[in-house]
Amino acid sequence: MSTATHKLLKGATGDWEVVIGMEIHAQVTSNSKLFSGASTAFGGEPNTQVSLVDAAMPGMLPVINEECVRQAVRTGLGLNATINLRSVFDRKNYFYPDLPQGYQISQYKSPIVGEGEVLLELEGGRTAIVGIERLHLEQDPAKMLHDKLPSQSLIDLNRCGVALMEIVSKPDIRDAEQAKAYVTKLRSILRYLGTCDGDMEKGSLRADVNVSVRKPGGPLGTRCEIKNLNSINFIGQAIEYEARRQIEIIEDGGKIDQETRLFDANKGETRSLRSKEEAHDYRYFPDPDLLPLEFSQSFVDELKAKLPELPDQKKARFVADFGLSAYDASVLVAERESAMFYESVLDRLANRTRDGKMAANWVINELFGRLNKEGRDITDSPVNAEQLAAIIDLIGEGTISGKIAKDLFEIVWQEGGDPRALVESRGMKQVTDLSAIEKVVDGIIAANPDKAAQVKDKPQSLGWFVGQVMKSSGGKANPQAVNELLKSKLGI
Repeated sequence: MSTATHKLLKGATGDWEVVIGMEIHAQVTSNSKLFSGASTAFGGEPNTQVSLVDAAMPGMLPVINEECVRQAVRTGLGLNATINLRSVFDRKNYFYPDLPQGYQISQYKSPIVGEGEVLLELEGGRTAIVGIERLHLEQDPAKMLHDKLPSQSLIDLNRCGVALMEIVSKPDIRDAEQAKAYVTKLRSILRYLGTCDGDMEKGSLRADVNVSVRKPGGPLGTRCEIKNLNSINFIGQAIEYEARRQIEIIEDGGKIDQETRLFDANKGETRSLRSKEEAHDYRYFPDPDLLPLEFSQSFVDELKAKLPELPDQKKARFVADFGLSAYDASVLVAERESAMFYESVLDRLANRTRDGKMAANWVINELFGRLNKEGRDITDSPVNAEQLAAIIDLIGEGTISGKIAKDLFEIVWQEGGDPRALVESRGMKQVTDLSAIEKVVDGIIAANPDKAAQVKDKPQSLGWFVGQVMKSSGGKANPQAVNELLKSKLGI
């Protein structure tokens, strides 16, 4: 694999380099909130999943949820990051109506997870490594609703206090393609680990993107932060627009103001929200109601021993065990459900070592292709793993040809049923009787004497005869037998 080269943007004064850092906010998969026992279930009626702690009632004290700590450590291990055995919760003070306390319990100087990295696979076999600066736990604020009443905003506290992992990257990302690949890969890792469901539509995973521009190799420019992006495509669009905006301002003699901006998806542009706060603006200090969070190395080691196989490990195994191309393996492992489906097919094959590659081709090309065409998800596939494995077994044992298999796949997709029973009941078995195939071959040769005479000089034209025989037999003739008979009779 080659390392990544990144895209430079052309301006009136020459090339510009984009520098991008990202803060991913991932809601922790847990039944209860970070510091209370209130439910985290999505879709409840507004303000029905709120404890006295979440509502900041006087005298209510936070109590750490151990499962959220475990999930943060698992995530850190999945990112090849340093796990800090001692971390501190801080109060981050800011006065917005979405936090009843008037501050957010977060982590600042002493986070639970330190430096790590994420390996990106880009187009053309290129790779890039994005460094992780830190991962810390914090409370999610409430949800503000601005479209219910014409002159008022409403607040739903159900989300308030839900555990968030804020995953902060180093400014290692250099273009929109890398940024999208980074979020895609990070989301995949979280879903494999089971630490966040990654549902961006529901707000379970959101991104803040810091963008600046500079002349290649020059000092870092002033950055602007684009808040709360909840779509991978929007992330790419926002970066492209913001980088162009900054280049135009600088080339016109202006300067970039450090600020927080929002992305308007309808207009495809960013707009100013407020001046960018710095750490000192939040007046961080250790939360007096929470002791430092401490755990042992054995606690970490136990979690590490139980980690599932992650995308990069699974990809390497698919390539080594089944001879898949790196690209095909990447497609299969991109989503946990897709990898699980492929492995479920493998588990049902009569000979997984022999037919693992064929199974990958069928899953990627036939199944994924049809699902994409119909806008379906792998979990909603009309053809299940057992049925697809049966079709592949029928090909492997020579009962049906590849062409018949595609017809069989269509029948199973539309009508369901047992592939083996369908082959029997509908007379779809491959013809292996040489005498029957020979009659068809002789007929094709007799009907095309000119072409038959040319085959010795143009061996590649044998494919035309094979196609004609297969067509004449309704795709049931054994292709290998057809090839051998034609070669014998045509003297090749």
